[in-house]
Amino acid sequence: MLVSIFNDVIGPVMRGPSSSHCSAALRIGRLARDLMDGDFADVLVEFDRNGSLPTTHESQGSDMGLFGGLMGWEAADARLPGSPEALRESGVRIAIETVDAGDPHPNTYRLTLRSDREVHTMRAISTGGGMMEVIDLDGFEVSLGGDCFETLLFAASAAEDIVAALKEKFEAASVTVHEGSRGVLVSVKGDGFVPDSILAAISGIDSVKRLNPVLPVLSKGDTRVPFGTCEEMLKFDDGRGTPLWRLGCLYEMQRGGLTEDEVLAKMVEIVRIVRESISSGIKGTEYDDRILGHQCGRFNEMMSSGGLLDGGALNRIILYVTALMEVKSSMGVIVAAPTAGACAALPGAVVAMAESMELDEIAMAKALLASGMIGVFIATRWTFAAEVGGCQAEGGAAASMAGAALVTLAGGSLSQSIAASSMAFQSMIGLICDPVANRVEVPCLGKNVMAASNALSCANMALAGYDPVIPLDEVIETAKQVAAQMPRELRCTNLGGLSVTPTAVSLEERLASQRAAACGTGCGCVG
Repeated sequence: MLVSIFNDVIGPVMRGPSSSHCSAALRIGRLARDLMDGDFADVLVEFDRNGSLPTTHESQGSDMGLFGGLMGWEAADARLPGSPEALRESGVRIAIETVDAGDPHPNTYRLTLRSDREVHTMRAISTGGGMMEVIDLDGFEVSLGGDCFETLLFAASAAEDIVAALKEKFEAASVTVHEGSRGVLVSVKGDGFVPDSILAAISGIDSVKRLNPVLPVLSKGDTRVPFGTCEEMLKFDDGRGTPLWRLGCLYEMQRGGLTEDEVLAKMVEIVRIVRESISSGIKGTEYDDRILGHQCGRFNEMMSSGGLLDGGALNRIILYVTALMEVKSSMGVIVAAPTAGACAALPGAVVAMAESMELDEIAMAKALLASGMIGVFIATRWTFAAEVGGCQAEGGAAASMAGAALVTLAGGSLSQSIAASSMAFQSMIGLICDPVANRVEVPCLGKNVMAASNALSCANMALAGYDPVIPLDEVIETAKQVAAQMPRELRCTNLGGLSVTPTAVSLEERLASQRAAACGTGCGCVG
């Protein structure tokens, strides 16, 4: 599936502490609900013992997201923190088990869903930043990304006849036959579902399932993109010095079949969501299941009264980054840009600097498009998942993207934007992911502030002509290689770094006791 700025990089709009846990799990749940036609009485969720989810699924929001998806809710639904209880109250029995499955991906979900009439299994992975992929349905090896309308046709045999009839009567993006011990599965991807009138005329089909798309930008059969790496983009530009934001806009126009006005309008909408979140964060947020309380209000007061060291626009950046992180931790609405854990560095830096420069929302949107293009290079080659790459995949990516965005606000050149991205990423290679008490707050707040500060420094260095030395593509590849050398204890498992300090362990125990006392039902709900 080709990377989209709005699918993979700047988004989703969501609630929850982690996009890899909350949003991706919700999308998996939505697809699982469709697989059962919305009718199921039992859900078994299994996590591999050596993955990241056994130690993080409850506190980082996998349960919240998955069960919200099974309820059919959206990622920004205010009811999400109570989704486990809501699903149980609907009559669904839930079991969560840790198993020795040997799953190669650390964020693997194994689901078994039952009703009075059928049983289905699903295996899916969260790939980072809210993106996911279904890799197995009922024992059939598949690849479903939620980026189109999926009509699934189960049959005992006769796949060739079914495919031939479909190609004659229905214009599909693709028709794929999957063979398994239980027969065949024909997957039909398209702009819409195969109509009942066509299916009724095709013999040999035992059952039909329809999975709705869960991503904002859909894929078509003829979807193409102009480039997927920084080197390819520079060759495409051919020395013309096209602004990075415009290249990002062109990319998304081709990827999503959108006009330039539509791309800009989508990004302006995201800017407005971010600004509203910043405002609500500064006013103050409340939530019981968190480590850090409202801190940015005091920072704002001291900044306004001259009580802080003179940091210029950086102080406003710190304020906005903190506000966004506090909104995230209170289950408010945020934009995962590129992830929920790193949701504040990029948009906080862009909005704060643009306001300091008295620039409008169109300028902010263009800066985010520039950053989105950098994010495309990262997502295409690697990942935003800390469970795979440590915090260098989240905070490092955010810093790299923000560097390009800030250069764009300053009217810098294409080469300067790329230089800032490369330098910002270079200085964050090897960064581990070790959230305290299994909450995405400490040291995550500091890492977001560091990423934004790093981006500002590198943007100015690039504007002044500093040499990044290592090309951006090589920096991304290096981060990927470093991740492979990083032990799982340092990749968002709550098993290493600051996560296992005595204070962190004590905090986690206290928060667990508070949550259990507040809930009183043992439902496993978050908050």
